[in-house]
Amino acid sequence: LFTPTSFWIDLTQDEKELLKSFHSKTRYNIRYARRHGVKVVEDNSQKAFEAYIKLTRETVERQGFYAHSAHYHKLMWEFLHIRLAKQGEKPIARLLTAIYKGEIITTWIVFVWHDFLYYPYGASSTLFRNLMASNLMMWEAIKFGKRMGATKFDMWGALAPDSQSSDPWSGFHKFKEGYGGEL
Repeated sequence: LFTPTSFWIDLTQDEKELLKSFHSKTRYNIRYARRHGVKVVEDNSQKAFEAYIKLTRETVERQGFYAHSAHYHKLMWEFLHIRLAKQGEKPIARLLTAIYKGEIITTWIVFVWHDFLYYPYGASSTLFRNLMASNLMMWEAIKFGKRMGATKFDMWGALAPDSQSSDPWSGFHKFKEGYGGEL
């Protein structure tokens, strides 16, 4: 279910240092998404959460990997966002959305806990995949973590160094690797 390692990014660096540490193709893809009108915002609305559930199902079918059920995600959201917000506490779970022409095309749930930002769940549409929304989403998540006071970003999942070339998850690993984190 879970990969054996993870990438961590030091969020105490300023944004220019962070960008400089990214792979050049990663920086290009971030600019590409912006140039083509992709916007990333925090949207914790019910509508955005329903889009997250729909896109999670779509992503699982497309990628062929295991994901928790919609029921699990609803419970997680209920306890780590809705109930905490109702109690006047800072929610742990936050929903980031990438929007293109008014449509949510990528959604991520991130956790903010003490001085850590975690990226455990993400989903995307097959529509507009060529816009590199996930690249922009990762950059905006990093900036979000900095704004929330996080000092580390745990990208939640990477392959062990000896299995990277043969594993079906190698593309996901390579995507995260482009952000210059420490394995």
